[in-house]
Amino acid sequence: MPRWTLPSPLGPLTVTETEGAITALVWGGGGTDETPLLRAAARQLQAYFDGSLACFDVPIHVQGSDFQGAVCAAMSAIPNGETRTYGEIARDLGVPAQAVGQACGGNPIPILVPCHRVLGAGGLGGYSGVGGVETRVWLLRHEKVGGLLI
Repeated sequence: MPRWTLPSPLGPLTVTETEGAITALVWGGGGTDETPLLRAAARQLQAYFDGSLACFDVPIHVQGSDFQGAVCAAMSAIPNGETRTYGEIARDLGVPAQAVGQACGGNPIPILVPCHRVLGAGGLGGYSGVGGVETRVWLLRHEKVGGLLI
């Protein structure tokens, strides 16, 4: 599987491609492959970090259960600059909020699938990316999420 590492304000990010779709984004380096799709993903991520892109359109494929895919689709539908709660997504999917939280934590393509936009009912909740909740706060501030005391 081709992987490419790019710099970001959050440290190096490595994007993985599988069969014509982005299937993973992880913090850290090690990817040196260059494909047209990985170049497109890197351009879009750079534009996002520069503040000139609000919505990613590179093809993605969430590897995992149908439930993981449904939660990732719900997260992907949250517009830049907005948030939802685990409970709101859970209600839409007819599942417990804890299950949604676990699926968010298992999101294989963070940032592109914006799990940072899903919050707990009483606060930010955790974040599985490197840097934890500080990374979530950075991403939300970058997107100028309103109504949060962050």
